[in-house]
Parts: sequence; C-alpha cells; structure tokens
Amino acid sequence: MPTDMKLPEVGEGIEAGTVVAVLVKEGDRVEIDQPVMELETDKAVVEVPSSVAGVVEKVHVQANAEARIGQVVLTVAEGAEASAEAQDEAKDEPQDEAKDEPQDEAKDEPKDEPKDEAKAGAKSDAKAEPAEKAEAPAAPPAETPSAPASDDGGPRLIAAAPSVRRLARELDVDLRAVVGSGALGRVSAEDVQRYATGGPGAGRPGAVAVEAPPLPDFSRWGETERVAMSGIRKVTVRTMAQAWANVPMVTHFDEADATRFEELRQRFKGMVEKAGAKLTPTAMLLKVIAVALRRFPDFNASIDVGTQEIVYKKYVNVGTAVDTEHGLLVPVIKQADEKSVVDLAVELGEIAEKARNRKLSPDDMSGGNFIVSNLGGIGGTGFSPIVTPPDVAILGVSRSAMKPVWDAKKAEFVPRLMMPLALTYDHRLIDGASAARFLRWVCQAVEEPYLLTLEG
Repeated sequence: MPTDMKLPEVGEGIEAGTVVAVLVKEGDRVEIDQPVMELETDKAVVEVPSSVAGVVEKVHVQANAEARIGQVVLTVAEGAEASAEAQDEAKDEPQDEAKDEPQDEAKDEPKDEPKDEAKAGAKSDAKAEPAEKAEAPAAPPAETPSAPASDDGGPRLIAAAPSVRRLARELDVDLRAVVGSGALGRVSAEDVQRYATGGPGAGRPGAVAVEAPPLPDFSRWGETERVAMSGIRKVTVRTMAQAWANVPMVTHFDEADATRFEELRQRFKGMVEKAGAKLTPTAMLLKVIAVALRRFPDFNASIDVGTQEIVYKKYVNVGTAVDTEHGLLVPVIKQADEKSVVDLAVELGEIAEKARNRKLSPDDMSGGNFIVSNLGGIGGTGFSPIVTPPDVAILGVSRSAMKPVWDAKKAEFVPRLMMPLALTYDHRLIDGASAARFLRWVCQAVEEPYLLTLEG
C-alpha cells in the first residue's frame, strides 16, 4: 500500500523552504534516514532524511519550488513503512498541530469566530514566501486584531511554534492580536500568557510597518531581467529592514595599533597550521571580543521590550560574518570565552567552510550574542555595520594600513600598522560613553595582547 512522506520539521520556527535539489527519482528505492532532498530555509540548506522505506512511486516536489512543513513530498510503495521515531512523534503530538496547523486552527475556533486563519493558511500555501512564513513579524494595531498582510496583499502566517499555537487555543487567545517579543516578532509562550492576563505589552505593537513604494516600469528605459531571491537573500532583506526600523543605532569609530598583534600572528601561525587551521586576525579578534563581553555584560545582553527587562546572558556565543556566493551568512561559535585562540581558529575554519558549501545547520546559525564582521581581507577604510536584534552590538573591522604615528618618547613619527574598528550599538541599552570604553578596551587588547592573559 502506498505511503506518503510529508516534509518533517527541520528547525524551530521554520514552516517552509525552497527545494534546492531532489536526491531521488521515481523508481528509486529509499531507506529510512536516507537523504531525499535538500531544502533551503531562511537560515541554511539542510538535507531532509526519509521517514519511510520502499520504492519511490511519485515525487511531489521539484527543484526551485516552495515546500511547506507537512506537505507531501514523496509517495513510496512496496512495503513502505514509517520510522519508529516518526510514529512515536505522531503519538505524542497531533498531526494537525505539527503539520496542517492552519486547518486545525480553523476547526478549533468557535463557530462565531471569523475563519481568517484558515484562509491565511490556504493562501500562504500558494503565495507566501518561505522566509516570511518562518519568522514573519506579528505586529497588527492593537485595536484591530486582524492578520498581518503579506507582500502580495494576502494574509500572512504568524510566526509561532506548534506548542505556542496550542497554548493560545487553550487560553482562548487570538494569535493575530498578540505582539511577539522574539526575534523578528516571533510569538512565544510568554507572549501568549502575558496577553491572556493583560500584562505589560499585551497588545502593544512594536514598530510601525512601512509599505515599500511600487517600482517604476524599468523596461521603458531598456531591457531588464528578474531573478527570484534565494532564501538567504529574502531573510537578509527582511532582517535588515526590521533592524533599521526598530533599533536606534549609533556607530563609534576607533583605531587600534595592530603592529604587535600582527607580529604575534606571524610568530604563531605555523603552530596553528599544524593543528589544521589558519591563524587569521578574525580568530584572534574572536578571543578579544569573548573576553570583552565578559568584562562588559551590557554588550552580552538583549532587550525584552514587552516585559521592560534586560536579559543578561551568562554564556558567550559570538557570530562571525562569512561572505559566500549565496549571500552573507553568520555562523555562531558557542562558548567562545572558554576556547583558546587555536580552538577558535580551528572552529572558525570549519564553520566558514560549511557556510561556503551551504552545509550549515539551523543550530550553527542560532544562539549568537554579538557579531564580528571583518572586511579587512577585501578592503575599505571603514563602514557602519547594522545591529540585528536580539543582539545589541556588532563590531566592524576594516583593512589595516601602515600609518605614521607620533612617538612621544622618540619625539618622532614612527610607522605603525593601524586597524580601523567600528562598533555599532543599540542606543536603547548602551550609552555613548559605555560604547567608547568597550571599543577602547578592545583596542588596548589588540595593542597589548598580553592583556588577554591578565583578564581572560
């Protein structure tokens, strides 16, 4: 008897993605846990393993098409059987919540309630972009709790996990009226409970959405070509717009004398190469920042606007921007403060390679507290990086250059290798003086690397 394989959950908050490649074809035999397709989400490209075994009777998806969680992707015949793990999950969690959630919500609504969400689910299947459905911000006006509109004019699915949706039904809360306090407006269980009890920020919207103006007809002036955005580019567009609209940013600039820093790198790069990695300035800066975040906890925190609280993190996870042909990716090095420079260099090389090969997992891209973006290898004398919530700061590094610096002891100018640094910070939490002290400490750590052994 034929068995349908549905697209399983591939990460928290991910409801859809773009099919990069289908790894099987009709007539192929598949085994449980065998990769059958590659799916590009707004975080990474992931391999989707089969939950059934047998011969592929029909492939329901194709490359470059959108696929939603719970959608049938394969029909398998000849002794197909679901994996024990999938069966256990089906027993523990109702199928309609994990997969066909919009239809379930419509079924559970009171009869006098409007069924906009059921329509939203159906319409989003055909129109909404995967990145938007995964983390679309829910910020309708408090006095009009209607579903937010998508770019194509139709309703948009609200970003919330199945467990949060279940809690909302149990508490008789309309998710469309809840303002999410998570990244990009994601609704959490705490948001639902706060709304149900009328707590602070229960119905307070975040930033006012600004509708993009329509584009002119460019074909009037010459030939044009339209290319669909990748999942990575879609989330970059949304994330940058959200960050710029919600975070009052200020950038503080400084220069560090990196002469000894570079001498130290050249001295020990051979030892790191024996460990199978390259001792890059970024790897060394990751250690500097990890120690700095311990010393200045405000930079290792997040703002919870809904509860009017500051969340101080007791762990130090540092993201690093990686330039790839598919777009900018920011993998995260966990517990960076507990690792040596050699460990950081090895892990940085591995995670950067995964980024370039589109092999990053959602976990590789999540949990960061601070970002280091180093453009020194490309060029430029300075730039202003953008803070992406829930982070409150980001460090931009530009190309170091030899400059004449006045030496008071010698009473003459001496050549020094100067590294331009730019710290962009969220002014809601961090004041200008705090930012100046933070960046000056980073500069001192670059100028006197021994400082790390004293304070790290």
